[in-house]
Amino acid sequence: MPEAASHDGPVLVLDDVHKSFGRLEVLKGISMSVRQGDVVCVIGPSGSGKSTLLRCINLLEPPERGRIVLEGHDITSATKDELNFVRRRIGMVFQQFNLFPHKTALENVTLAQQTVLDRSREEATAKGRALLERVGLADKMGEYPERLSGGQQQRVAIARALAMDPHVMLFDEVTSALDPELIKEVLDVMRELVAEGMTMIVVTHEMGFAGEVADHVVFMDDGVVAEEGTPEQVLEEPREERTRQFLGAVLEH
Repeated sequence: MPEAASHDGPVLVLDDVHKSFGRLEVLKGISMSVRQGDVVCVIGPSGSGKSTLLRCINLLEPPERGRIVLEGHDITSATKDELNFVRRRIGMVFQQFNLFPHKTALENVTLAQQTVLDRSREEATAKGRALLERVGLADKMGEYPERLSGGQQQRVAIARALAMDPHVMLFDEVTSALDPELIKEVLDVMRELVAEGMTMIVVTHEMGFAGEVADHVVFMDDGVVAEEGTPEQVLEEPREERTRQFLGAVLEH
């Protein structure tokens, strides 16, 4: 697949995306459009399909029906070369960090640069050092994951994703496994990315963060988009009773 040229349309389009696991239909026709620089926060109860949505966007879980278009390219049934295009364009940060335990923080950030992007060790190391400094881990580059706090590990995972120079970043409940005092340090890194204009789709239970940074909020329930709009519309004046119930339960805690 050729390098994507800049274009006037949305960076990412989902058109009637369906995904099932056996008889369980997890996504029941999801459609959305994301423009360059948009921050879309996806909220909803556990089991509503939010994580599966992200995994379909970067083709970790290919959809059964519907289309996914990235920078003008239909990637729904991607070949191996097209998958490489997707991996370079879309970065993903997971809930459980997914760092290599036998590699240092710096090695975790440099590995994919060398194997996927064919960067030299020197170039990958320079990029890795700069990114770890950027996320506040200049003094932790030689540490292994077990020696890092959860918040530090998640910041390494963010640096690793950024090392691929993605055009879109996906965040899947990246603070949900963290102790409360460690959440802010991860959200602060994400706030910096927002300020820099990174296109982001963020699955989160942090309603305050969603209200602060999102251009668009999507409420998912039972595999469908039940409500969407601006943060003010969805978080402060939701139209749907199911949205109000969910927000009431979340904001009580």
